[in-house]
Amino acid sequence: MTILLKNLTIVSTTEVTTGQDIFIKDGIIEKIGTGLKETCDTVLDLSGKIAFPAFFDMHTHMRDPGFTYKEDIETGTKAALHGGFWGVAAMPNTSPVTDNVPVVEYIINKANKFGYAKVFPVAAITKGLEGKELTEMIELKAHGAIAVSDDGKPVSDSNTMRQALRYAHMAGMPVVCHSEDLSLVNGGVMNEGATADRLGLRGITRAAEEAAIAREIILAKSYNLPVHITHISTKGSVELIRNAKKEGVQVTCDTCPHYFSLTDEACEGYDTHAKMNPPLREAFDVDAIIEGLQDGTIDAIATDHAPHHFDEKKVEFDHALNGIIGLETSFAVACTYLYHTKKLSLSKIAELMADTPCKILNLTPAEIKVGNVANITVCDLNEIWMPTPENTVSKSKNSPYYGRELCGKVTTVITDGVLKLS
Repeated sequence: MTILLKNLTIVSTTEVTTGQDIFIKDGIIEKIGTGLKETCDTVLDLSGKIAFPAFFDMHTHMRDPGFTYKEDIETGTKAALHGGFWGVAAMPNTSPVTDNVPVVEYIINKANKFGYAKVFPVAAITKGLEGKELTEMIELKAHGAIAVSDDGKPVSDSNTMRQALRYAHMAGMPVVCHSEDLSLVNGGVMNEGATADRLGLRGITRAAEEAAIAREIILAKSYNLPVHITHISTKGSVELIRNAKKEGVQVTCDTCPHYFSLTDEACEGYDTHAKMNPPLREAFDVDAIIEGLQDGTIDAIATDHAPHHFDEKKVEFDHALNGIIGLETSFAVACTYLYHTKKLSLSKIAELMADTPCKILNLTPAEIKVGNVANITVCDLNEIWMPTPENTVSKSKNSPYYGRELCGKVTTVITDGVLKLS
């Protein structure tokens, strides 16, 4: 099979090259250049479009096994494909929990059979996500798990986290920390501030996130071990991680599109589509997250794609489950709020969405280079569209971006050398 992509602008983490053609044969990029004239099975004129290395999402919830009424590996990876992702890391808060080899193998086997994108299981740090007994990390890695996390349930005991960092390092597994002090959450349901006061809802202090992050940093520094902090949302979190990096602490972090594009005012009208954990914050937090993306404090953009059934969101705000879907809107939000506002370059977006997430998880990132397998995401930077439940591929429809105009859309995706979306 041969594919010829014509008249593209190619983005890498270091440069942007216009007027390029890409010739793909049997899944491999054979030529990149101007005016290629190879006879091909498929020729696509992509004038005006931008080719990125295919994206990778290091934080998703596929809900499979156990919660397939919300999402499953087939529908979740289809959403990933439409978002331009060649692969995703799947968090372990499944049922049963991804804390044993059979569940890891189930996820991999189902993804291989039904997936539109690759799925890499993230195993639990502790058995049953109970924060007590560590999982068999070496065995889990040997069967395909790529990292460990108790995402959704923070490891509250500091000694258990200390042991987890040491054991995971020995196993060659990154530790992805959901950093949250539940005693400081204290029943809160949204960000503590003026909006919560106006709505009469119990707020969550920023200290719940920041105190937990400070602990992870102290442990990483004390034992000279790496740690990754996921979905940071506050100005204080950015400052803690920035200062830790300056001191040489082995800490990396990611944030999500909603934390650089929305504030807690999205919760007005008790809109449960805007209820998530950590919660949406205030404008100065959004500004700090963007600054962290600009200066390298924040290493990656992840979606925290968290599907929920209609009935789990169509309830009182206090009782609605936390989380939103994000795979299909991630690039569009980044393009709208970061690129078109001149906050970030296209190369920086490629770094945050394609390159660094893979490197943190010890995976090989996609790169548009002769000799590589073709993993390419083509986007229209100027296509204006509006997400709706009707044009959402994900099984669940819990997005705060419904009714919001976005500028930038994934149009064509090639993964493992196969044209899967055009």
